[in-house]
Amino acid sequence: MTRTTHADGPVDIAAFGETLRERRLFDRGASVSIARAPGRLDVMGGIADYSGSLVLERPIAEGAWVAVQRLDCPVLEIVSRGRPPYTMPLHALAPRGVPLSYGDACQSFTGAHKWVAYIAGVLLVLAHERHLALTSGARIVVVSEVPEGKGVSSSAAVETATMAAVSSAFGISLEPRDLAVMCQTAENRVAGAPCGVMDQMTCVLGDEHALLALLCQPAELQPRVPIPDDLELWGLDSGERRAVGGSNYGAVRTGAFMGLRILSEHVSVRDGYLANIPVEQFEQELARCLPEEMSGDEFLTRYGRTADSVTSVRRGRHYRVRAPAAHPVYERRRAEAFRALLLESGEDARGRLGELMYESHASYGRCGLGSVGTDRLVALVRAEGPAAGLYGARITGGGSGGTVAVLGARGAAGAIARVVDAYERQTGFRPYVFAGSSPGVVGFGSHSITV
Repeated sequence: MTRTTHADGPVDIAAFGETLRERRLFDRGASVSIARAPGRLDVMGGIADYSGSLVLERPIAEGAWVAVQRLDCPVLEIVSRGRPPYTMPLHALAPRGVPLSYGDACQSFTGAHKWVAYIAGVLLVLAHERHLALTSGARIVVVSEVPEGKGVSSSAAVETATMAAVSSAFGISLEPRDLAVMCQTAENRVAGAPCGVMDQMTCVLGDEHALLALLCQPAELQPRVPIPDDLELWGLDSGERRAVGGSNYGAVRTGAFMGLRILSEHVSVRDGYLANIPVEQFEQELARCLPEEMSGDEFLTRYGRTADSVTSVRRGRHYRVRAPAAHPVYERRRAEAFRALLLESGEDARGRLGELMYESHASYGRCGLGSVGTDRLVALVRAEGPAAGLYGARITGGGSGGTVAVLGARGAAGAIARVVDAYERQTGFRPYVFAGSSPGVVGFGSHSITV
């Protein structure tokens, strides 16, 4: 039995294998490849990833399990907990043996079957990027503990675990970074969700004992950042569902790239990343060049398209520009300061860590990605304050609901419980508490068992 532990107990392959046998999800005696990927808690960086910021991410205890068996017949069978089984002939992904274009595939997965894109899309990317022949079929079983719509990367967990298990089953060797980037391609171009790369990189390379530090230019892994023994991180679910493919997230990303295009008329932005603009230069020279808002029609007439490959400016709608463009400029400085402060001790440093989180949260709101529930949770954490062991909080990931990350002193679970109780009294919804961590795909490894 292979066993990896995390704060909430064992990540147990044997137990997962027994679940597969009990539910008779594979033929008896079949060999299946297994992988597991955690969700993630976005501590700092968030939506600045696609603009080149440093991001600091922590894998959570909850993860997605994927088991894959090769089949002799040319079909793809997908079983995912909570959804009806889905079967498709492989020629639907590769008519006449030629893999569908990403655009055609994105158009084919719609409506009630949209979720299939996050799994079948992985095979399509492997066909394009690693020449996987879509002739030998597969049965893919997904059992995810990562709740959807909470802003903790449920989709990236499923994608990365699926790609790791499929690659193992079909004998394809992938470098960890390539695995993550290819899963981002599946989400961007097949599922049609305009995420950055931090989610997939955390799911693949996350360390249960430290924060993953990633400079998203495009995906430069930096030394991990150990979490001091006297600090703890939690995630609190606001109960407000969000999605990385949602209109608010997409509009803010579009606005950031509109801002980049406008600023390119005034300055050469290093490597095309907003996060590379110094704060002082932005404040003194560039902020005034950006409109608060701009219509898509005016932008397209004056500037043409943006440099973003996964969003486009639409006529007939308005976009915030200044706040989305300013966010990554300031967020990179906040993330770098946060990383440095984690190495310091004392209450002053802890208090400053919290203030950086509050500043980041406020910036999300200026971009249009706040929400009533997440604002309420952050206010409740602030009310408890350092005296109760809670230093700071911020909305995570793409915003507009979902989960709030909370930094506090180890042993401050009582204060977290009071926040949860108060939120339930005020809203009628009791937040789920994300606590603990677990290893990423690489730390867990790929395994083969007989069921």
